[in-house]
Amino acid sequence: MSGSFSVPTAIVVAGAMALLYALVRLVHQGRSARRGFVSDVDQATYRTLHTASLAARHLQDGLTPEGTAKAARHLRSLLGAPAVAVCDGTGLVAADGLPDQHTAAAPQHAAEVLRSGRTIVLGPDRVQCPDPDCPVRTAVVAPVVTGDRVVAAITAYGPQASAGLARATEEVAGWMATQAELAELGHQRSRAMEAELRALRAQISPHFIYNALAAIATFVRTDPARARELLLEFADFTRYALRRGGAFTTLAEELRNVERYLTLEQARFGDRLRISLLVAPEVLPVTVPYLAIQPLVENAVRHGLAGKEGGGQVRIVATDDGAAATITVEDDGVGSDPVVVRAALDGHADADSIGLGNVDARLRQVYGDDFGLVVETAPGAGTKVTFRVPKYAPGVHATT
Repeated sequence: MSGSFSVPTAIVVAGAMALLYALVRLVHQGRSARRGFVSDVDQATYRTLHTASLAARHLQDGLTPEGTAKAARHLRSLLGAPAVAVCDGTGLVAADGLPDQHTAAAPQHAAEVLRSGRTIVLGPDRVQCPDPDCPVRTAVVAPVVTGDRVVAAITAYGPQASAGLARATEEVAGWMATQAELAELGHQRSRAMEAELRALRAQISPHFIYNALAAIATFVRTDPARARELLLEFADFTRYALRRGGAFTTLAEELRNVERYLTLEQARFGDRLRISLLVAPEVLPVTVPYLAIQPLVENAVRHGLAGKEGGGQVRIVATDDGAAATITVEDDGVGSDPVVVRAALDGHADADSIGLGNVDARLRQVYGDDFGLVVETAPGAGTKVTFRVPKYAPGVHATT
């Protein structure tokens, strides 16, 4: 499915775990085992993974100055070094434990690595210090490389540059590169979702807007109060549909907008459009992608019922399924050819079907391929569209 980042993400995560286990082999194991650990190796493994997870929280947006500054002390702990510094092409990004007299020189120490992309070791002749008690005498500088680009350099300072410190610094640099790549994948996902939403907003049916306004116009003389009510519903619907807020909302807000849409459509179809809504109250606060349900309902009305003699029913159901909420949009309309539906889900359908593929792509981008749309249909048999959303997913929060 286009727009899904599950495969490259899995590769990067696997690389991250390999780097972490390489780090485990390099940590000091001289302390006695604590209760709950079978051996010193188990204790060192836990300590290293825990420290790496603490650093990763601050690097989830990439090697930003703010995040890197918070992660620096954890990076220093991973290396067991008296001081660390992270530099990029603009200069010093962050440091921890580095005495003031060495701060200005940190970008100079990293400059060669940023140019060459190779690890270097600097001796006392390059890392000079007039303070006899300062532990900073040597440095190991390793590149942080994403793709074929050196994005930063991490420097581990200490009294003596050993082979073990050099290897550890390279491993930490590789781990940082993995975090930067994961952050970039997240940014790509966000940009893709924004593009999908822009496409969906642009696709809001001109036919619906024209027909809604035409239906309202019919009430202006015969039932002015009804016309005013419908105009307010139309204004609220378009305000929500064209908002520039976040990518997520609550199920309650999404369903409220669906009700506005159906109110406007009922003004046009009258008794030909029958609606059934069954929602478990406990799932109303669940976070869902913005405009995840309305396009499915519009598809049911336009393609399922509009061409059916006598109209039909749209049924919307939201149920509590433990760790997830399940949403179903079903109509008893004319149905569709499964091949056409498959093309819509693959993004190869015409503009009239863009909503189905758009919603499916965004669900998969956010939650993974197990949470895409499930469509059951056949000519003359109506259409049933179902999807699930986890009640909790990292980084998924409703915004207003």
